Amino acid sequence: MTPPRIGPRPLGRSLSASLSLALAATATVVLAGAAPAQAAAVPAPSPVGISGRGAAVPFEEQEAEYAATNGTLIGPDRLYGSLPSEASGRQAVTLDATGEYVEFTLTAPANAMTFRYSLPDDAAGAGLDASLDLRVDGDSLKSVPVTSKYGWFYGGYPFNNNPGDTDPHHFYDETRAMFGSTLAAGTKVRLQVTSTDDSPSFTIDLADFEQVAAPVDKPSGALDVVDDFGADPTGAADSTEEIQAAVDAGRTQGEEVYIPQGTFQVTDHIVVDQVTLRGAGPWYSVLTGRHPTDRSKAVGVYGKYADEGGSSDVTLKDFAVIGDIRERVDEDQVNAIGGAMSHSVVDNVWMQHTKCGAWMDGPMDDFTVRNSRILDQTADGVNFHYGVTNSTVTNTFVRNTGDDGLAMWAENVPNVNNEFTFNTVILPVLANNIVTYGGKDITISDNVMADTVTNGGGLHIANRYPGVNSGQGTAVSGTHTVARNTLIRTGNNDFNWQFGVGAIWFSGLNEPISGATINISDSEILDSSYAAIHLIEGSSDGLHFDHIRIDGAGTYALQIQAPGAATFDDVVATHIAQSNPIHNCVGSGFEITQGSGNSGWYADPPACTGVWPDPVWTNGGVPGGSATP
Repeated sequence: MTPPRIGPRPLGRSLSASLSLALAATATVVLAGAAPAQAAAVPAPSPVGISGRGAAVPFEEQEAEYAATNGTLIGPDRLYGSLPSEASGRQAVTLDATGEYVEFTLTAPANAMTFRYSLPDDAAGAGLDASLDLRVDGDSLKSVPVTSKYGWFYGGYPFNNNPGDTDPHHFYDETRAMFGSTLAAGTKVRLQVTSTDDSPSFTIDLADFEQVAAPVDKPSGALDVVDDFGADPTGAADSTEEIQAAVDAGRTQGEEVYIPQGTFQVTDHIVVDQVTLRGAGPWYSVLTGRHPTDRSKAVGVYGKYADEGGSSDVTLKDFAVIGDIRERVDEDQVNAIGGAMSHSVVDNVWMQHTKCGAWMDGPMDDFTVRNSRILDQTADGVNFHYGVTNSTVTNTFVRNTGDDGLAMWAENVPNVNNEFTFNTVILPVLANNIVTYGGKDITISDNVMADTVTNGGGLHIANRYPGVNSGQGTAVSGTHTVARNTLIRTGNNDFNWQFGVGAIWFSGLNEPISGATINISDSEILDSSYAAIHLIEGSSDGLHFDHIRIDGAGTYALQIQAPGAATFDDVVATHIAQSNPIHNCVGSGFEITQGSGNSGWYADPPACTGVWPDPVWTNGGVPGGSATP
């Protein structure tokens, strides 16, 4: 039979209905080309292609577990430290013998693909290098290099590369390849093992197929980093000085600076101010590199730091920053984009293998990231840190970050009037998909969040982390608008607390969330790993839930571990694992005000058990343990 493909699904009630079918189904889907024992669960909702929400991505995504394969299905499993727990949908396919493959059938024309995979680590923690054969309709097209040198972290935060330590994680990486021509819909594209000499196994999670546009020509009058300044497009020579000279000239002459096709070695920051730096497109113009002796220096495009006056009126567009960061050192400024940039735009930039995609240290104002991809980071995808105001991340795709996917952290200086809108944030290996630590008048809307791995939830609003307090004006305040978001398989076990974190959760650790208005509306919380809504660590009030659909929760609809107050209107919950849908041991300390249209989530009295229940997950897996509340 033809295997079903996870593809675009309709919004709202239809998406919830699709999940309901998956929850109720007992059938399996046999993988085409596989032995009868190979079967995947009924497809769960995909976070890619949800109409009207999340990033409008230029690719069609296919999951390996629903493709033709003679490999071994792994998962589903959400237990931290297991290989499928970090796979999209918590399932993947492992190939461990010559001739094993995963084969995708194109649903639209494509001339390029990105695929997500995992190789084992080596004994020294340096990773393995190998290759897979890319085949088109049965014929070999090219050999595609794959590696595990950017994955496999161990131990406690901020982690290390010592395989002798505990808790391995961050298993997956992504690579991309162009086909050289446009392949028609219906073409079969196969990833096949030709040898296990360099790696004993290859685990395939998914593939994204796209039609990459032709390279963008140099704008009229633009300065060319190669023709005018001598940068090396082959990557053989260090081009840091040449590109910096071009950027400086562009600022003084008022001209754009163009990065033509090529791969350019850059071993330190390119500092930009009052200039446009653009490439031929993120598949064509690539900045890469790291200093050969000083590992705290690496490729990055930075504004001047705020204490140096900051930068302004910068446009970064149509290129890629693909770094070589293999560890997490929080003090190192080895991010793709950083510094302070006011009145500036990052547009269609591909950020991969750096520490953070964009870590912005304010004070700064009016900064936008849009139409971009952030992949395979060792820390956050984006962090608006320290006095960032009137700034936005929108229509951006984020996957496989080592910490929060999209974050705002108002450390000591207020973050005000920032927005995260129309983004898709998948598989943060640690912490949350989207979070604001403090902040005033924040908007988080029209996003899709999926597959939280550990120690976080899908969406988090909190007075947590240093420098977030009302004395400095940095605590949660004003009106927070959280609207039209979809959360899929979010929240997970916290390995320190040893109990579950909710899909949407609130924390008043530093001080209570008090005096703010937090409106959560018109959203779906689907197949949560533990609770759907969660309060902990100090009281939270001013919460208003309106038109919320909770469909599937591994434990409770509401997990109340701190006092506070919330109103609920048209909040409907189904498929809650626990017969009593509320856990509340603070009693009347948490005040619930019900309006109309609620069902499925309220109980009086609530549960207050001595031991946390193991979760029951929609697509199976091993539960994450229990502890005393």
